[in-house]
Amino acid sequence: MSISKRYDPKYYDLIRKPIITEKSTTLSEQNKFTFEVARIAEKPAIKIAIETIFDVKVSKINILNVKGKAKRFKGRLGRQSDTKKAIITLEKEYTIDLTGGVK
Repeated sequence: MSISKRYDPKYYDLIRKPIITEKSTTLSEQNKFTFEVARIAEKPAIKIAIETIFDVKVSKINILNVKGKAKRFKGRLGRQSDTKKAIITLEKEYTIDLTGGVK
């Protein structure tokens, strides 16, 4: 795979950041990894981006639209942004090391 294709900025625009929580850590034991993705991202584009960035094979993708919560800040009512999460299931022989950085 060529360097220019692997580090294409459009892939990094789709995949924003990994979500590292207690729940996502327990999912990683089942070869499932959670990422925050762009709100316009669709399953085929997410699959290509993950496979290109991390050199893995994706078997399944689940997408969740998370609505932003209403919060108060110094007495004023505000709202958190809506986000989109993708739970990526990898083939059995592949894994992603989120703590070691991008390969």
